Amino acid sequence: MRTVRESVLDVLRARGITTVFGNPGSTELPMLKRFPDDFRYVLGLQEAVVVGLADGFALASGTTALVNLHTGPGTGNAMGAVLNARANRTPMVVTAGQQVRAMLTMEALLSNPQATLLPQPAVKWAYEPPRPADVAPALARAVQLAETPPHGPVFLSLPMDDFDAELTEEEDRAGQAAAARRVVHAAAPDPAAVCALAGRISRARSAVLVVGDDVDASGAWDAVVALAERSGLPVWAAPVSCRVSFPRTHPQFRGELVPAIGPLGQQLAGHDLVVVIGAPVFRYYPYVPGAHLPEGTELVLLTRDAEEAARAPVGDAVVADLALAVQALTDGLAAGTADPAPAGPGAHGHPHSPDPLRTSEPGDGVLTPLAALRAVAQGAPENTLWVNESPSNVPQFHEATRISTPGSYLFSAGGGLGFGAAAAVGAQLGAPDRPVVCVIGDGSIHYAVQALWTAAVHKVPVTFVVLSNARYAILHWFAQLEHAQGAPGLDIPGIDITAVATGYGVRAHRAQGTGELTKLVREAAAQQDGPVLIDVPVTTELPSL
Repeated sequence: MRTVRESVLDVLRARGITTVFGNPGSTELPMLKRFPDDFRYVLGLQEAVVVGLADGFALASGTTALVNLHTGPGTGNAMGAVLNARANRTPMVVTAGQQVRAMLTMEALLSNPQATLLPQPAVKWAYEPPRPADVAPALARAVQLAETPPHGPVFLSLPMDDFDAELTEEEDRAGQAAAARRVVHAAAPDPAAVCALAGRISRARSAVLVVGDDVDASGAWDAVVALAERSGLPVWAAPVSCRVSFPRTHPQFRGELVPAIGPLGQQLAGHDLVVVIGAPVFRYYPYVPGAHLPEGTELVLLTRDAEEAARAPVGDAVVADLALAVQALTDGLAAGTADPAPAGPGAHGHPHSPDPLRTSEPGDGVLTPLAALRAVAQGAPENTLWVNESPSNVPQFHEATRISTPGSYLFSAGGGLGFGAAAAVGAQLGAPDRPVVCVIGDGSIHYAVQALWTAAVHKVPVTFVVLSNARYAILHWFAQLEHAQGAPGLDIPGIDITAVATGYGVRAHRAQGTGELTKLVREAAAQQDGPVLIDVPVTTELPSL
């Protein structure tokens, strides 16, 4: 008779999930014992880092990630990263050990008494199988749910004594049958709705496209480019995008909308129809009141997320597979529906970028963020997969990199720090044929600094570029906006990130100028011997709405 452990491993094999990201505790050891040679275990030194590693791996590889945490305390430690994964729409199965069933009623040490409540509402589904025989089928169901649009993390609590339990042949077959199922998610759009939208675009005086993260995530990049070129419409990126979903060098690209109600509405002035594709309407913060849309402007959202369609504050919506919907819309438009959009500020950079002439080094030798990022972009290979967690320098980052290929940019949609360093390591493991460059703030990196150790131990060749200004610069910006000057805890002096990195086994450098920075990035991205960290002192340039 086979055991639950053997059945579980075969379920994972059947789903192509053979990498486990974890930080083991005593309640997880029964699942991990006699760990098979065809599986890979990636250790993170803290549970939020473990989830961040899995997040980057899933997003870069296009597969479902498996996380193994330590009962209640480990799940609690990981919750911020699980919230990020939910916002990023990352397909992820999070498992956590549980005390043996015989001691659950008495809530013995390391029991998780309400295991399915702890991770909610950050997960799509939380479950503790009622019998050992239900573990493998529950795992197969969890994978299906994680991969159901909108993708996201799910959670399983697994009692530690289940894994050595023996299964009958019928019970074993049930788990394997569940794992063998394949569900195709490609809901075709309603033809009448597509025809109606094509008509609205054709009749519009000045329509505009707004593209969001799910265009890149769902494989609709080429379809959206074809739609833009067929229609001739200008294209904006949705605010706070965690992916690049339209070529930033394309002449129809205008830049990124700002994440505030009033200013965003003003940016859309002059357009009578806004077609949003694969983005929420909209991702707002901070609160700046005003009209969501200019007077007389209509909006239509194309999304594969029914909840996203329901919570939009304005406009109509069509829920369907994005690639199919956009292709059908393109087919329904006559070529040259609109006059070709004239080149706008986005054709030559982000409309809210700093003055492009401010790229030289100030008198003290410290680089401006834009100068540093241009030097980094010059040294990075053409096929770089970029991971960004430098919140105060996002406009400068896009101005410098101008990413124009799909699957090339990862940022966290969740708003919480701790994604960048861990996700970059996971992304390199998930896309080993691409160089990964992580641009990260000196505040952000310390939310997941333990990821440096994982990169060093596994010889993951990530290039970390740390923009150091000894402060939480984005909070200084919020302090100005919210009239909260004098708030404590906004500066972080006295940290030597190169010494910290060296302590974790990572080669570290401090760049003193643009030429040296470009050279260090080029050399780091070309080697395969392990991670490299480059510390870059920069000035502080706060964004503006």
